[in-house]
Amino acid sequence: MKRFCIITNSDKQENLDTVDYIVSFLQQRKCSCIVMENRQWEAGEIRHFTDVGKIPENVECAIVLGGDGTMIQAAIDLVHRDLPILGVNTGTLGFLTEVEQNRIDVSLERLLRGEYVIESRIMLKESRMFPGENSLSSCYALNDMVITKRGGCRLITVKVFVNGELADIYRADGLIVSTPTGSTGYNLSAGGPLLAPNIHAMVVTPICAHSLNKRSLVLDGADKIGLEIGQTKDFCPDEAVLSADGRIVGELKTGDILEIQVPHADTKLIKLSGIKFYERMREKLNGD
Repeated sequence: MKRFCIITNSDKQENLDTVDYIVSFLQQRKCSCIVMENRQWEAGEIRHFTDVGKIPENVECAIVLGGDGTMIQAAIDLVHRDLPILGVNTGTLGFLTEVEQNRIDVSLERLLRGEYVIESRIMLKESRMFPGENSLSSCYALNDMVITKRGGCRLITVKVFVNGELADIYRADGLIVSTPTGSTGYNLSAGGPLLAPNIHAMVVTPICAHSLNKRSLVLDGADKIGLEIGQTKDFCPDEAVLSADGRIVGELKTGDILEIQVPHADTKLIKLSGIKFYERMREKLNGD
């Protein structure tokens, strides 16, 4: 690799100092590097921070500085560019990032020598409420899509359909549809299972279900999930909010239907360290 772009949260001076260091490091090794402008803008209620149209076509890799939030946002912005992403952790947990700041030099040297592998991570796409095909207003998520109650609702009812067949009905504070990448986040906190990142599957997990026998559903990545907002009380409709990777993207009410599936687009993460998934899981989640 010789041609790079850098994406970061430019509000943090520490990030800007690290960007300057990486640019200098790469230029000294005869590599080109463009730093992308960081600004928030929206297209069809979908928030973006990087104008990927300004990334030259010959760029081979995106280096992303920040925590998991910055990595997720970059993955959404880059969804149609098919660029592998190398994450440099300047945040806290950094489950998705590959490089710690004290190992930037050795990590970049390994990258330039081609000593890396690329992992493909599936994403989610909502195709009914946001029907745009391969557009900036399409709704994608790397971690999860979440329906949560809003207004005065004490609970909401969500009917879950799999390939058109009613699979279950949940009465809960909400519902999480997660990728394997996102299974270590909100899904895990809500009692859902942890999925290895190479599994082509989705998991549906209720948030504080109103019944003790309601558990997660693990579905094949080829399945199409339909989510219909039901009505918990006779005298008022249920009200809910849809969020994708923590970004609120729409409001829902009784009768509204979402369709979620795994799209052809995916996120490609560069792995340098050789640290296996379960070792990283123990390190990040257990402190071992």
